[in-house]
Amino acid sequence: MNLIEELRWRGLLHDITPETEEFLRDNKTSGYIGFDPTATSLHIGSMVQIILLQHMQRAGHRPIALVGGATGMVGDPSGKSAERNLLDENALQANIDGIKAQLEKFLDFDSGDNPAILLNNFDWIGKFSFIDFLRDVGKHLTVNYMMAKESVKKRVESQTGISFTEFSYQLLQGYDFYHLYKNHDCKFQCGGSDQWGNIVTGTELIRRMDGGKAYAFTVPLVTKADGSKFGKSEEGNVWLDPELTSPYKFYQFWINVADEDAERFIKIFTFFDKEKIDQIIAEHREAPHMRFLQKTLAEDITKRVHSEEDLERAIVASSILFGKSTKDELQKLDERSILEIFEGVPHYEVAKDKLAAGMDMISLLAGDTEILKSNGEARRALKENSISVNKEKVQESTSVNASDLLNDKYLIVQRGKKNYFLVSAV
Repeated sequence: MNLIEELRWRGLLHDITPETEEFLRDNKTSGYIGFDPTATSLHIGSMVQIILLQHMQRAGHRPIALVGGATGMVGDPSGKSAERNLLDENALQANIDGIKAQLEKFLDFDSGDNPAILLNNFDWIGKFSFIDFLRDVGKHLTVNYMMAKESVKKRVESQTGISFTEFSYQLLQGYDFYHLYKNHDCKFQCGGSDQWGNIVTGTELIRRMDGGKAYAFTVPLVTKADGSKFGKSEEGNVWLDPELTSPYKFYQFWINVADEDAERFIKIFTFFDKEKIDQIIAEHREAPHMRFLQKTLAEDITKRVHSEEDLERAIVASSILFGKSTKDELQKLDERSILEIFEGVPHYEVAKDKLAAGMDMISLLAGDTEILKSNGEARRALKENSISVNKEKVQESTSVNASDLLNDKYLIVQRGKKNYFLVSAV
């Protein structure tokens, strides 16, 4: 597999240094991508970098995932209009541990020929004294060279300016490349297009400090068709950690992307080949209302980031609100999924011991709860066949008991198609 050619047709190539494509086509080597440990979890914007590492490994190169334990203490000015708050060591370590655990899920660290490597740049930068770093590394780059970088230039010209701390960031990242070049035969680096200045600083340091040659390329920053930032929902970042973004909400993010975005995203975020992707897009265009493209994308990436079981629960959860589902399917939902699906709907409580003895529908609807205002309104609604419990139509003669509880705690009551109520047994 020609790595650069593969990335190009997928829309994953932005800048590239001369001779990079030829070198990677003719040689198997190591390449790296850095991950900034600013949170305990990566989000879906980071998925592009993870997928790049996977493409490297599939093409026969050795992927190096570098967690910035040292550079994370400094802060990268690229794409930032103001100085970031610096993290303390405990918070930084917690973030590094979380990111490492996630990366290990996607990369093969046991492959015979090109196993992935996971490194922390604090292991070498942390050993430098300030004077040693200035003497051994800093002397190789001029201030003029560093000031010419777009990320620095913008900040220097802004009202906030740039601190020496963030100004030094590109030197630290450049030294990472040099260290990996010397110790892990790492010949190329890649990252987002906003990292171009930092990345080529690394190739320049390798040239000046060792007389060596290294290569680099970047990928475009993924945005939505309307120009808004990719990776955010109404609630904020869409995280890879299920504790921060549930598999249901993760799945829903992809289901709800626009058609134009979905056509780009399926090339970027899946490993389907070109023929299959063209087929999926063509099938979608024939009946766009079926959202086949979004469903295929959402299913593939939810399964890879989470699991087959999480995907099944997410599909069931979606069908509860937007389609048909059975009581057996509802029983597959965990408590968190139930609470997230019905977040914001009226929520009532009933005594569990009372429910265990059996509760008639009038009591459930208008006696022990206030789902409906009166017994009379409850009877009329039941006569009209407009009430469902756990997605099954009920009559006035129907009773519910503890065996009907979902997750041993919940009943989902519905009036008509759109009015939902959640009942908890306490």
